[in-house]
Amino acid sequence: MTPATLNSTGVQLLDSLEAAGLTGRGGAAFPSAVKLRALTRRRTGVIVNACDGELGAVKDGWVVANHRDDLLRGATIVGRLARGQVSFAAHRGSATEERLRRAGVDTLDVPGRYVSSEESSLINFAEGGLARPMTKRPLYIQGGRDSTGRRIPPTVVLNAETVWRIAQIAEHGPEWFRRYGTAAEPGPRLASVGGYVGRPVVIETQAGVPIGDLLAAAHTRSDAEYVLINGLGGAFAPIVAITSSPWSREGLARFDARLGPGIIEVLDPRRCPLDIVGDLLSYASGESAGQCGPCMFGVPELSALWQQFVRSPSARHRRALEVNLGLLPGRGGCKFPDGVAGVARSALAVFSDHIAEHAAGRCRYAARRSS
Repeated sequence: MTPATLNSTGVQLLDSLEAAGLTGRGGAAFPSAVKLRALTRRRTGVIVNACDGELGAVKDGWVVANHRDDLLRGATIVGRLARGQVSFAAHRGSATEERLRRAGVDTLDVPGRYVSSEESSLINFAEGGLARPMTKRPLYIQGGRDSTGRRIPPTVVLNAETVWRIAQIAEHGPEWFRRYGTAAEPGPRLASVGGYVGRPVVIETQAGVPIGDLLAAAHTRSDAEYVLINGLGGAFAPIVAITSSPWSREGLARFDARLGPGIIEVLDPRRCPLDIVGDLLSYASGESAGQCGPCMFGVPELSALWQQFVRSPSARHRRALEVNLGLLPGRGGCKFPDGVAGVARSALAVFSDHIAEHAAGRCRYAARRSS
């Protein structure tokens, strides 16, 4: 089936999605209409990703808990376009998995590992392999073979919030969708705010709102100093600088961040941010797929070099750290090493004054803990 031979309902939906300007809400922000037009060219399997795989992510589980019927309706719509099996993916043992199974839908119980909910990991797992990323050379929406020669049928992975938005556009139309957001980033979208806050929340919001409004909605504590945008693949920012910035591509670009999966984590001001980064990198070194050099050796080395640098922020140790950061991006089978390198680079820039304190043999956070 080609787009030209779709029934009128399918054509109308694709046109509505294009007019609405919906982009994927899982992080990549790829135009949804383009992705769905591609899947209509052949029978394609569909995986709805509700894993909330990034650190601090909770919004897809929130969609399952609060808008399950609309989500299932959206999955049915996509399944009709794809003419293939629709399944959901959730972390094994999670409340989200339990809710999906109670709803009677086919559910992949994905291991609760960081890389397991990556797009090609889910496809690999659905086809009987391990929940580990596959090489990106083939476009799996078109089908192909993995690096071992195993045939992979055409499969598309869509984020749970994206599928919910598809159902909303099908019901209310593109004009309703474009009432929210900006011309460049239209539509309602979810954001989650957690960490050092009075009330962790998932917020129904839109691009363009001040980030300070999102922080206020979570009752962010007045002594908070920094946030981490979008977890292990994201960037740090000082609260004093980011509060007045809009929640948009343009507003976040100055912090080398993006809307991505919509996560704001407020850092605990009682802890040294350099120690927090060390914990993140240590976690990353244990969560990789361990399939290629950057993950097997580069990420653990980055973690070790960071710890060494924090203990002794000399020019020599910084050079060693920056050499490692230059070797990680673009070399892995997936984007995991790129994200880890990015968050470490962000830390070097944002926490430069704390690095200088460590170089002088002091840390204001150690003083706070002892007072």
